[in-house]
Amino acid sequence: MSAQRKDDHVRLAMEQQDTRSGINQFDEVSFVHHALAGIDRPQVSLDTTFAGISWQVPLYINAMTGGTAKTGVINRGLAIAARETGVPIASGSVHAYFKDPTCADTFRVLRRENPHGFVMANVNATASVADTQRAIDLLEADALQIHVNTAQETAMPEGDRSFGSWVSQLEKITAAVDVPVIVKEVGNGLSRETVLTLRQLGVRVADLGGRGGTDFARIENGRRPLGDYAFLHDWGQSTAACLLDAQDAGLPVLASGGVRHPLDAARALAMGASGVGASGVFLRTLLDGGAEALIAQITNWLDQLAALQTMLGARTPTDLANKDLMIHGTLRSFCADRGIDTGRLARRSRSADTLHDSTGRAR
Repeated sequence: MSAQRKDDHVRLAMEQQDTRSGINQFDEVSFVHHALAGIDRPQVSLDTTFAGISWQVPLYINAMTGGTAKTGVINRGLAIAARETGVPIASGSVHAYFKDPTCADTFRVLRRENPHGFVMANVNATASVADTQRAIDLLEADALQIHVNTAQETAMPEGDRSFGSWVSQLEKITAAVDVPVIVKEVGNGLSRETVLTLRQLGVRVADLGGRGGTDFARIENGRRPLGDYAFLHDWGQSTAACLLDAQDAGLPVLASGGVRHPLDAARALAMGASGVGASGVFLRTLLDGGAEALIAQITNWLDQLAALQTMLGARTPTDLANKDLMIHGTLRSFCADRGIDTGRLARRSRSADTLHDSTGRAR
């Protein structure tokens, strides 16, 4: 059943990717255009550093799959693309391996094909400390992702219904392992309150995993004979909303969920993300064109992200967080109700300008 579920997830995720419609709140974020803000391309770097982690690019392939022969082939293609482009990569949930160690190579391939890359192992919040260490060892992981997914579990026919121990288990795992812990949602978002709790637990990074990309509650409802959990479709906050909500929460954040192109990545970085992850859009490219097509897509995304930084005058991805942003529509309403000052976002460059003299040189 577990193996079949993994293959079903890929099939249903791609059906969503092909038919996705509706509002993506990244479209409600726009940069204020300053015509003389641009810099020279050689001045631009894509390096990003956060929580003691250094990546040569601010883009990563986020958690997807593993556990079956088909998903092992997918992971091989993803790993090759990560190796050739230098982007970090996360495994899918390693729990299939805990249940059936014979599927180890469907995950291990991520490290075998990408021996020097940054690889993240992925477990859920119910994993024991011992199993978590097994996952880290399996992938020789540089970091650990722990996913939280109450909406998915609720819609899943065989899903978990006991969530009360998750906080204490996160604290135990974080204290026990020797690699940075990243807690991520799977598509319903992390609120500011949740990010603050994660900081108190000693978690190093929060992957906001907001609404807008693959909807796992919808996937699990698609596996139910009656489809009677449709009310959980589109549950939660968008990635853009989560980014604005998590400002100044004191924990580095990654942005994933609904990232469609390099402009969305630039928007996410401008809203405070240290890195930006994508899954569904990369998986569709891999399935349609193989690893070569995915390598070309990621290479193009990185080139276009650098082009956007050049135009906006951002020497580093972090510098995008000083650029003026306009917030529109339903996202603006969310900010008003959550007490987020959108006017300050629209005037950020004025504060940055006070640090420069009339020649544009830093004081």
